[in-house]
Parts: sequence; C-alpha cells; structure tokens
Amino acid sequence: MVQQSSVSCPEVNQLSITTTSTPPTRKGGRSRRVRLAVLVLKRLGFFAVAIFSVLSISFLLIALAPGDPARVIAGSLATAEQIDAIRADLGLDQPIPTRYFDYITGIFTGDLGTSYFSRQPVITEIADRLPSTLELVLLSVGVAIVIGVILGTIGGYFRGRWPESGSRGIASALQAIPDFFFALLLILIFFFYLDWAPAPSGQLDILITPPEQVTGFVPIDSLIAGDLEAFNNALAHLVLPVLTLGLVYAGYFAKITRSALAESMQSQQVQFARASGLSEWRTLRYGLVQIRSSILTYAGIIFASLFGGAAVVETIFSWNGMGQWALDGILRLDIPVIQGFVLVAGIITLLIYTLLDIVVAWLDPRISYGN
Repeated sequence: MVQQSSVSCPEVNQLSITTTSTPPTRKGGRSRRVRLAVLVLKRLGFFAVAIFSVLSISFLLIALAPGDPARVIAGSLATAEQIDAIRADLGLDQPIPTRYFDYITGIFTGDLGTSYFSRQPVITEIADRLPSTLELVLLSVGVAIVIGVILGTIGGYFRGRWPESGSRGIASALQAIPDFFFALLLILIFFFYLDWAPAPSGQLDILITPPEQVTGFVPIDSLIAGDLEAFNNALAHLVLPVLTLGLVYAGYFAKITRSALAESMQSQQVQFARASGLSEWRTLRYGLVQIRSSILTYAGIIFASLFGGAAVVETIFSWNGMGQWALDGILRLDIPVIQGFVLVAGIITLLIYTLLDIVVAWLDPRISYGN
C-alpha cells in the first residue's frame, strides 16, 4: 500500500523530500555549530581562570607548608648564618607577596625558576622528562581501553550468564592489585625468572647509546636516527611499565563499559535493531556506539590521574619521567620543581577536561550547551 501511494501521488513524495532536505536541516546544523562555538569559548575562558587559580593556590600552599629548603640544602651540620645565607640566595627571605609576583611574572616570561639541587632551569628539566611520561601514560591508557572494553563488553552482553561472572572476576582482580605490587610481580616473573624482559633500568639498556633528542620520545628518536637496535630496546623497555598501568586500569574501563553496555543493550534503539532482523554483531556495534562518550570521558579522567599517579611505577622502572621527578622534588623540598610540576599537571589536566567537554558535545547532540 505504501508503494501504491508513492506511485500514484509523486507530488506528495516530492513535497516530503523538499520539506525535509531544505532550510530546517541547514538551520538546525548552523544552530548547533553556533552553540558548539559558544561552548568552546566558555570552556577556554574557564581554562584561563582555572589555570590562574591553580597557580595561585599551589604557590600559597607550597609557601606556607612546613619545612625549610635552605636547611635541607645546608645539611644538619650547618650554622644559622650559613642557612640564612642560602635562604637569601634562594630568595626565600623575601615576603610571600614579593615571591608570588616574581613567580607569576616569571611564568609569563618563560622562567619557571631553577632547581635548588640540580641547578638546572626547571623548564629544561620539564622538556626532558615530559615526553617520557606522556609516552608511558598514552600507551598505558590505550592498553587499558582495549583490554577493559573487551572485558566490559563480554560482561555487558552476556549479562546474568557465566561469561559476565568471569569478566567481572578478572576486572575485580585487576582493580584489587596495587600498581607498584603488580610492577614488582611482573619484574620478578618476566625479568628474573623467565628472562624475557630487560632490566628495569630506564628507557634503554645501560650499554645502549641514547639517540639524539628530537621529539623526546626515545622510540621515535631512534627511528629518526636510524638506530634499530635502540628502537627495539626502547620498545622492550616499554612493555612491563605499560602492562603494569594498562592492566591495573583496565579493570576500571571494564566496570564502566559493562554497566553502560548492559543498559545500552536494553535501549529502544537496540531493541528496534534486533526487531529489524539485524545481526547480533551489528546490534552490539549500535550498543557500543551509544556508550562511546562514557568511555572517552573515562579515558580522559584516567589519563589526567595517571600523569601524576604513575610516579611510583616510574620510580620502580627508573623511567625518569615527570612523576619520579616531582616525587624527588617533594622529598627534597625543591620548591621550583614542585611548582613546575603543579603547573604542567594543572595545564594538562584542565586541557584534557576542556577537550573532553568539546569532543563529547560534538559527538553527542543530546549534550546541553547551556552548562
């Protein structure tokens, strides 16, 4: 009957095509683009205010924290005069407002201070260590997403059956193991017992000459230099730390994927797809598409938390990244190092969250632009 009406009344079909393919669609698309642009501007404005707030609050907390860096540098046998001389040399004898003004103006001029112990500019040390942490965290989050989404998909699709129990048990076990213990366990098994992995001595073996630093990422720099030995060695050194963080955080992705997919598979869209005779694989794909925003949001949160939270794992594997550097700075009361880490961590965290807001709003038209 539908076919007969479409043949006998072509003008009705033409009218329906015209009304659904003209101004309303373009107007709706233009309106959404405008609202998305407004969202971007709002988030960028919030980003600037939040960074300034993080800098100010962190400076005050560090300045008012107990402990005297001058005394740590001088040692236990130093006299009061020697400690006062070090304090004056570091500028710690100045009032807090003066130090705060110098700190803020230094940031805008690209001067983040000098480490009390290494005597190197903080911005130079950040440039040396930031690629190492980004490399480790990015790969770890990627591994966590792949393993976690697979486990979560099994649990969400086979809800109430034995595959869900198995995936839930694996995810719970991964979440229950601390990352530092898991790192030591992997080193014990794959380095000491099986001798499959290299020693946890950093990003390269001690006898391997590091490539010239171009990007800061050792595998990429090795390829640029044409040093395949260093490239293969760098990849081998990545395996255990990436597996450590990736497997531990895969449990979190499995949990969010399982709960979101179980709800998505009961949605009207998926039920309609099944009623239309689509294969289970395509139905599952529809369910996964519906939860992509949740997985993406969780990936950003895990990335931001790992940037500083991987310090212990970096220390175990002598990774020489930002987390290990910041931990050493905290233990030695190296104020410029601590402030430099807080600055970079704050910028990266806020940048990730800002991009997440924009990308999720772009992927999901249901997101409210007014917030």
